[in-house]
Amino acid sequence: MEEVDNILIHALKQVGTEVSEEIDSVKQFSSELIVEAVVRCIRVIDSGLGSALPTSLPPGMSARFRVGMSLAQACQDIGYKGEIGYQTFLYSNEPEIRSLLMFLVEKLPREHAEASDQPAGKSVVLQRAIAAAIKAQLALPWLPSNCRLPLHGETQSPGALHSFHAQLLSSPHCTKGPGKTQLKVMKDYQQDILPPVTAQPSHHASVVASILEQHTAELSAAQEWDNEWNSHGLMSHLTPQEFRCRKLTRLRKRIKEQLHSAALPSPESAFGGPCSISDLSELLRAFRCAGPTGHMLTKGTHFTHTQKFTFTQEAAAVTSSIPTGHQSECDIQLCQQEELTSIQHQFQQLCSDVVQVAEDMKHMSVNYTQVLDELKQRELGNTEKEEKMQVKKKTINLLPDADNNLLKLQVLVEASAKRVVNLASQWEKHRAPLIDEHRRLKEICSNQDLESSRRLSEIKTLHDKIRVSTEEAKKKEEIYKQLVTELENLPQDVSRSAYTQRILEIVSNIKKQKEEITKILSDTKELQKEINNLTGKLDRTFAVTDELVFKDAKKDESVRKSYKYLAALHENCYQLVQTIEDTGTILREIRDLEEQIETENGNKTVANLERILDDYKAIRQENSALAAKIREG
Repeated sequence: MEEVDNILIHALKQVGTEVSEEIDSVKQFSSELIVEAVVRCIRVIDSGLGSALPTSLPPGMSARFRVGMSLAQACQDIGYKGEIGYQTFLYSNEPEIRSLLMFLVEKLPREHAEASDQPAGKSVVLQRAIAAAIKAQLALPWLPSNCRLPLHGETQSPGALHSFHAQLLSSPHCTKGPGKTQLKVMKDYQQDILPPVTAQPSHHASVVASILEQHTAELSAAQEWDNEWNSHGLMSHLTPQEFRCRKLTRLRKRIKEQLHSAALPSPESAFGGPCSISDLSELLRAFRCAGPTGHMLTKGTHFTHTQKFTFTQEAAAVTSSIPTGHQSECDIQLCQQEELTSIQHQFQQLCSDVVQVAEDMKHMSVNYTQVLDELKQRELGNTEKEEKMQVKKKTINLLPDADNNLLKLQVLVEASAKRVVNLASQWEKHRAPLIDEHRRLKEICSNQDLESSRRLSEIKTLHDKIRVSTEEAKKKEEIYKQLVTELENLPQDVSRSAYTQRILEIVSNIKKQKEEITKILSDTKELQKEINNLTGKLDRTFAVTDELVFKDAKKDESVRKSYKYLAALHENCYQLVQTIEDTGTILREIRDLEEQIETENGNKTVANLERILDDYKAIRQENSALAAKIREG
């Protein structure tokens, strides 16, 4: 078994399993190592099946049972016919694990390229040493400079640390402008004036962060566009350019509506306090101001002029009431306080007047709208009445010559009736083919809608397949790169002839063992035949002797005694042979029991039972914790 275990361990190392040098037998495999070895082999055999399996056992017991069941199902899917379950991985059994690993190693794809038997040169040895050193350095975790130990300080350079600060970059994209002139100007700017991407950030340390940020933004924008086009763009039956134009038009319309609604002041927000208008209205008011004086360009109303005149008079009164320097400071403060109180009262009165005027204006606007509606309705009524009056006027003009006018009217009515009948017949002639054509076009349109919906569903399916295929291709490419790296890191100085020689030696030893077993079986058969012959000969000799002695025993007393001794001797010999056979049977049973004891000891039954008890206790603790969380929730 040592040779078999060595071959298995070597094969597991080749597929990427981390087997320590101290382990030289399958008996020393732990549950974690068994799970890792099985998953690595399954990933090499079937990458799609093994990609979803973890290479290590999770801490929770319920999750461990699920992982064990998944591994067992995966082994059965690739063709393993033996008895397997979660207990095979969690409570390992040496024979079962050895047979499972032998099956997986046999299922591994064969190598087509034979390794060279020639010894490696100095350059190859140096390259492998460099690769091993780099791999060891990459395996160490990165730590900040203030947390590094002397061991990490030797392998990790104390480079300068920079914060992630991204800046906006301008990269020369190939854009299609509305005209050749604009496109030429853009190209000239990108070629002559635009600096390189590495020179655009203010600090050189921000170059990588800025490039990563811009790349992430472009990638997310492209993904959002793909999602939007696949969800809404295809349903609109428009080209990508038309869909973008429609989206841009809608966005501009919404911005215009928002600005228009924000520019209209509402009474609640316009006159509610000292801050009389919103920020946007104030901004528009600032845009309408002219010069440094800040006067409004628009023509003021009578109300604004009245308020301005009143405020001017009050300001003049306040200015005239400024005390002179002969008055005391207390009198000045009292005057200022009284003036401030009166101004506040006046301001509150003005605010209430403004609110009242706004309500009056709102009421007047409603009345104005109602008056306009009544005016329109009266104009419509006047128009109808004018038409009726014209008809009555024409009728009155026809009354003096009523008979002739009636005849003329009858002739016109008959001619109109004939013309209507003629037009109806002509319409019927044209109507039938038009109805048929309408039905045919309607049917064609419905068929085209069905065809377009079918093609749209096919396009969506193709997009999904393309996305899935792209993801699979990326995963396979990553797996390919990983396998190539592992292949390059594998030792190439191992001679294939040594393994071939060991296999041949194992085969010759097996042949010798088979020959010895065959020889032992033939000797056993010969001995069994000899025993059967001697037993038959003894039985026949006893039967003849018994017959002869029994005849003489009737006549002679001494012969009768000898007959008794003969019968007793035969019985004792039979019991002795039976005892020897029973002893052999007991010895065989003892050997079988010893073998069973060794097998059970190899199966680690006691240790597995202890582990099962510990796992059972852990599961009960997890269940009690989950029940407590459920009760708290």
